[in-house]
Amino acid sequence: MEVLWVKGTATVADVVESLAKASKGPPPAYSTVLTMLRILEKKGHVRHTKRGRAFVYQPVYVRQKAQESAIRYLLRRFFKDSPELLVLNLIERKQISATQLERLRERIGEKK
Repeated sequence: MEVLWVKGTATVADVVESLAKASKGPPPAYSTVLTMLRILEKKGHVRHTKRGRAFVYQPVYVRQKAQESAIRYLLRRFFKDSPELLVLNLIERKQISATQLERLRERIGEKK
C-alpha cells in the first residue's frame, strides 16, 4: 500500500522495483507482489485498470482514511473502543519514547 500511496498508481513491476529499492535484502518475487495486490483488490483496498497488457493498480482510499479505519478496528477489537486503553497499553509496554510522550502532552494541551 505504501508504494501505491506514494506513487498514486503503479504496475506490479513498479511495485517490485520500489520495494527492491527500499529493502536491503533481495527484491520480492513478481508473483508474490501480484498475489498481494490481488488480495488487496479482493478486500476492496485497491483497484486496477488495464493499460496495454499491464494492470495499473491504485489505492481506493487515501492513507488517512485507511489509518482511521485501521485504528477504529484496533480500538473496537482489542481496546473496548477506548483510545485511553490503547495509549496506556503503549506507555506501559514502553512503546512510546520520552520525546513522543512529551509531544502527546503538548497535543493534549492544545485540545483543551
